[in-house]
Amino acid sequence: MDRLITGLSWWWVASPLILLAPAIAFAMGLPDMRREFGEMFGLAALTSAMAAPTLGFVVASRSRRRQALRRFIIMGTLSSGLALFLIFGVLYTECPDGYHC
Repeated sequence: MDRLITGLSWWWVASPLILLAPAIAFAMGLPDMRREFGEMFGLAALTSAMAAPTLGFVVASRSRRRQALRRFIIMGTLSSGLALFLIFGVLYTECPDGYHC
């Protein structure tokens, strides 16, 4: 169980790198990668950020590891806060009067 918990923790830690991979490729001179794979990498990062804490929470509660359980609760809280910010702060922002978004 310890290896599974560690793997799920590292999977969550890697989600920002997955999100930034197309931007890094664009900065390195590969503009087509950002256009073609940007959305796919974004969805993969969001899925990783949400699935890893959920699965880790289930595994930690089944194996009764309190420290890992606390860690996955914190990871889930951070991921949910970031997801809510992205959804309501970036994607569904209200436009000022007279502007078309």
